[in-house]
Amino acid sequence: MRLMGKREIGKLSVFDLVISVMIAEIAVFVIEDTDRPIMDGIFPMIILLVVQIGIALISLRFRKMRMLFDGKPTVLVDRGKLNREAMRKQRYNLDDLLLQFRENKTNIADVEFAILETTGKLSIVQKDRNVHGSSGGEGKGEEDSGNKESRLPKTFPRNYRFENLPVPLIMDGEIQKDNLERLEKDRFWLNNQLKQRGIVDVKHVFLCTIDHRGKLFIDAKHRKGPHH
Repeated sequence: MRLMGKREIGKLSVFDLVISVMIAEIAVFVIEDTDRPIMDGIFPMIILLVVQIGIALISLRFRKMRMLFDGKPTVLVDRGKLNREAMRKQRYNLDDLLLQFRENKTNIADVEFAILETTGKLSIVQKDRNVHGSSGGEGKGEEDSGNKESRLPKTFPRNYRFENLPVPLIMDGEIQKDNLERLEKDRFWLNNQLKQRGIVDVKHVFLCTIDHRGKLFIDAKHRKGPHH
C-alpha cells in the first residue's frame, strides 16, 4: 500500500478499491492455507501492484484514462437549486446531502454549487456574500432569486452545467476542447486571454482553469508562479 502511493490511502477510486480488496483476499488465502507456498501470494500481489502503478502513471499523462477509471463528478446543487435528476441517478437522497452540509458546517441556503466527486466526497462552493447578501430584507431576496441568471459572468452561457469547478481549459499544455465548446468560446478567445498575461504558446501552460465567477487561474511552465 505504501508503494502504491499516498493517493491510494487518501482517495480510493473504484479501480483502487478493487485492487486493494484483491490484495487483501490474496493475503488471506495464503495465510489460511499453510500448505500453500508463500510465493503463491506474493507473486500475484506484485502483479497487481505493477498494474495499479502502471495505470496510475498512464493516467497522469492521459486525461481520458483518468475519466475512464475515475469517472466524472456530478453536480447536485446548481446555482443554488437542487439537481433532483442527478441525485436520482447517483441514488443520493436528501439525508445524505444534508449530512454532508452539516459536516461542512454549511447552510444549504448559502450554497451556490455542490459537486459530488468521484471519491464520494461533496465539494461545496458557497455563494458570493457581496452579491447574494440578505441585508435588503425579504423583497431583496425575491429579487436576487429572480435575477440570479443575469448575474452570472458573461463567460458562461445561461444553460452551462458546472460539472467540475473550477473548469479546466488547459491541462498539461493541451486545450480541453469540450470545455471550451460548452463555454461557447474558441481558441482565439483563449489565446487572447493568455497573451494578456504574457503567454504566447498554449504548450507553455501546465494548468489553466476558470471558476464560476469567470476568473482565470494560469500556472505556466518555466515560470516562477501562477497568474490570476
